[in-house]
Amino acid sequence: MSIARSASSRRSHAAAILSLSLFGAFGCARRPAVETGPTLPLRRVVVYRNGVGYFERQGRVEGDAVNFRVSQSEVGDFLATLAVMEQGGSSVRSAAFPMPEEQVGDAPPAPERRRNVRLALDGREHDLVVGYTVETPIWRPTYRLVFQGAQPQVQAWGIVQNLSGEDWSDVNLSLVSGSPVSFRSELATPVIPVRPTVTDRGAVIDAVPQSDTTLAQEEQRQVAAAVAAPSPATGTPAAEMDDEGGSGYGRGGGVATRSRASRRPAGAAPAAPMAGGFYRQPAPSVQAPPPPPPSSTPRNLAALAALAVQGGATRYDLPQRVTIPDRSATMVMLVARDVPGEQMYLFAPDPGVGDSVSHPFHVARFENRTGGTLERGPIAIFEHNAFLGQGMMESLPDGATTTVPFSLERGVAVESSQTSAVEGARLVRMVRETLTIERYSVTRTTYRARNGLDHSVRLLYRHALNGAQLFEPPTGTETSNGNALVPTAIDAHGRSEVVVTARRPFTVNADLSNDQAADALTAYLRDGHPADAVAATLRSALDLRRQIADLTQQRDNQVTRRDDLQRNAEETRGNLLAIQRNPAAADLRAQLTARLARTATEIDQTIRRIVELDTQVGERRVRLVEAIRGVELDVNAPTTPANTPAR
Repeated sequence: MSIARSASSRRSHAAAILSLSLFGAFGCARRPAVETGPTLPLRRVVVYRNGVGYFERQGRVEGDAVNFRVSQSEVGDFLATLAVMEQGGSSVRSAAFPMPEEQVGDAPPAPERRRNVRLALDGREHDLVVGYTVETPIWRPTYRLVFQGAQPQVQAWGIVQNLSGEDWSDVNLSLVSGSPVSFRSELATPVIPVRPTVTDRGAVIDAVPQSDTTLAQEEQRQVAAAVAAPSPATGTPAAEMDDEGGSGYGRGGGVATRSRASRRPAGAAPAAPMAGGFYRQPAPSVQAPPPPPPSSTPRNLAALAALAVQGGATRYDLPQRVTIPDRSATMVMLVARDVPGEQMYLFAPDPGVGDSVSHPFHVARFENRTGGTLERGPIAIFEHNAFLGQGMMESLPDGATTTVPFSLERGVAVESSQTSAVEGARLVRMVRETLTIERYSVTRTTYRARNGLDHSVRLLYRHALNGAQLFEPPTGTETSNGNALVPTAIDAHGRSEVVVTARRPFTVNADLSNDQAADALTAYLRDGHPADAVAATLRSALDLRRQIADLTQQRDNQVTRRDDLQRNAEETRGNLLAIQRNPAAADLRAQLTARLARTATEIDQTIRRIVELDTQVGERRVRLVEAIRGVELDVNAPTTPANTPAR
């Protein structure tokens, strides 16, 4: 099949259909889940991606009843989603069905049985539309991206499998992306809840919950008063509008409608529609309903799909009716549209592709301009009638851009290196002498690429952020799903180097003796614009902190000098002991004795200086504590909890 784009393929909905028989794959035929007479032929099928399908039958019926033969396993779903609309002058009365038989003892289960659901009608002639949902294989999307011309063309195809047990003959087929809420219902199975047994033991009643119905009764009276108010248009009490048949699609499983279309006000929708015939119970309202529409207003199940589109799902309505025989599959083209896109390269090491640690992938990158969400599915890449490769595209909303790898390019080599450091100091909070400061764990990754191809390339680096934030990223960098896409251009046979810096903030608690705390406070005075009184107090505190640091350094120097003097004195004493009995060393003993005396004097002076410095340091520390005693600053909320001690 040629992939060259023709005029017809440029239309958003193409009529291309490919059919495949599934008889051999699934064995012998089965009966339809729902059967009825020829007066209600199948007219519409809506297939979803959650395992259900919506089926709509329409026709003119004469008589007082319509019978449906439903398989036992599908009765619950049929009753839960059955929607009946009568467009003539009569109405639907009720739906009756037999109870399932109970299994006795250990008897083997009976084969799949079918139940008869009888829809009672009022009148002789009826124009009925009946919708319901049953289990249906999901439809599967598959895509083509064709590079030919100024812009690539994206083609979306949908694969539909008919395993319903009946032919879909000349039906309107719709495919809906997304997954509306759906679950199995057991409405046909009788349920009798177990009630607690109350024992009267005289003055004590056991196991009876306390009654509290005052508010509920009051609300009921308010609702009754509001509903009984006359309608502005007709003067008829609103409560009288529900005297026949229940809500618009029926209460208790949605199987009954009102006697006349004009009985239901336009704004009082009986159930919130979901895609393809699902209905939700609406929230109660105490407001009086608006005037009813004219009796000629049509009721159309197709409006439900329009609501699904507004709700965010994408619905594809085939422009022509289709026929899909039972136990066969069909592939239909859904979209064929030019979109902004290009081919480029992506360095994203994949454990499943060994060489990807040093070579980039050849990728197709395009923006979804189809007007709807493209579901996850395989995509084939073509260029000039040649197949380039395949990839897997994740779900792509309208307006989003995807990058799909489809081959590995060994003509471009990439290597990377990484360094880490802790940098920065920003004041977050200060309570007296305790400061909370924010710092950054910084990781710098250097990517070096060599292009061995004869043409220039555009390369993207997929950089995992792992919860960090980019700092001064290169121009054109994009972030999505915890990764950064960093672009670079490399000339033919050229080289490129890109540095990506990522920071992860954390907080520490420290006092003013910590250098990072002092740096954070200095930066706050420079950039934080504190009040004048606060600024004066903080500057005084920083000045005292500098004095304490200077005095502490002087003390450390004196302690080092004292230790050196004491070592010299010990050495001199040892030498004196060695020559004390040598008469010829009298002059040397005199020199050593004088030196020891001078050393002892210097040691005493040094110790006195250390004591003086300790006194001065203690004084300034007290001044510092008193200076910041009333200071409480909260610059802004920290990025992370302050639970790490400063180093």
